[in-house]
Amino acid sequence: MILYLDMTAGIAGDMFLGALVDLGVPVEWLKEKLSPVLDGFDLRTEIVFRQHLRAVNLFVDVTDHVTHRHYTTIRQMIESADLPETVRANALTAFKHIALAESRIHGKDIETVHFHEIGGIDSLVDIIGGFLALDYLGVEQVAATPVPLGSGTIQCAHGTIPVPVPATVAILKGLEVTGSDAKTEIVTPTGASIVATLAPQFGAMPNMQIEKVGYGAGKRDTGASVPNLLRLVLGSPAAVKNSGENILSDQVHVLYSNVDDMSPESLGFVMDRLMDKGALDVSFTPAFMKKNRPATRIEVICRKDQLQTLATILLSETTTIGVRYHLCDRMILRREPVMVETSLGRVNAKKITTPDGRPRIIPEYDDCKRKAQEHKLPFYQVYERILAESNSLDR
Repeated sequence: MILYLDMTAGIAGDMFLGALVDLGVPVEWLKEKLSPVLDGFDLRTEIVFRQHLRAVNLFVDVTDHVTHRHYTTIRQMIESADLPETVRANALTAFKHIALAESRIHGKDIETVHFHEIGGIDSLVDIIGGFLALDYLGVEQVAATPVPLGSGTIQCAHGTIPVPVPATVAILKGLEVTGSDAKTEIVTPTGASIVATLAPQFGAMPNMQIEKVGYGAGKRDTGASVPNLLRLVLGSPAAVKNSGENILSDQVHVLYSNVDDMSPESLGFVMDRLMDKGALDVSFTPAFMKKNRPATRIEVICRKDQLQTLATILLSETTTIGVRYHLCDRMILRREPVMVETSLGRVNAKKITTPDGRPRIIPEYDDCKRKAQEHKLPFYQVYERILAESNSLDR
């Protein structure tokens, strides 16, 4: 499923979870899943109307009023919780985004960062509950509008601070943002961490068949020209029609991440690991990151059942702290494995059928390499010879 975040009025944790409830995630199911993880809360909702638009206003009623927790405490709580693996990984990533932002702002080591408002049970419910809800809905791809930012000042535990607050700005670094006419905070650190973790494609709504639309209500009057609502659009990928019997369509997942502090040898090892674990393709592209740092963009194409495994390799074998991914439609030519006889012996190959029905034989690299070693010939001569003979035989 594809989820589109329409953040015209911003995003906060309660707005996100409220909109997911409006999409059909049962409140009782959320409480059942969250209760073994967190104590001291209850969930309730009410239907409200903002400029005549119906929305779910979600409340986290807190009986545990501890608002200050260390990042290490929250991390250990999530790591030990009985959660689906993707939910646990997303929740850990979201709080790490917050912890990294707070550590930079306050000049502290990430392990000693002390969350104030964000350490409360309500924020934990919003973040963990939000990712549980995405898992319930089967969301595999996320797209979004650019993140709008408000202006002015707000009061918090640190006193009067400017909007967007420093933590929100730090968390959104590298993501697409835009201004708005709101005169207060419309993107909270919790909301920003959810967006940063989902790492959506920013822009127009992707091609999809809309199935449900959910609205989550914000709590404050933002002074903006649009109602304080978060709209989530849920749908399935639009069907890709074949252009002919030899052009097929399917769906793959694309993972990508940027790294700027790894050696070429290390990247080569990562590529081998990814291919060994089932990647359909891996590519490296030169890129420039903030402050014009040269970097390498790693892009991986895979099937759904390899997504978690390959994402784990990227997160453990490279220096990146986050991996973006999305579901992608593609069109491919019809192909099948074949064995061809050549003057150098039998060789494995692919038989590809072009759109107009003509066959084309492509020899496999490993077999060409083996033949080059056996006959003590340059690889390019072996490849060209097998390619010519295979296609001549096929005709």
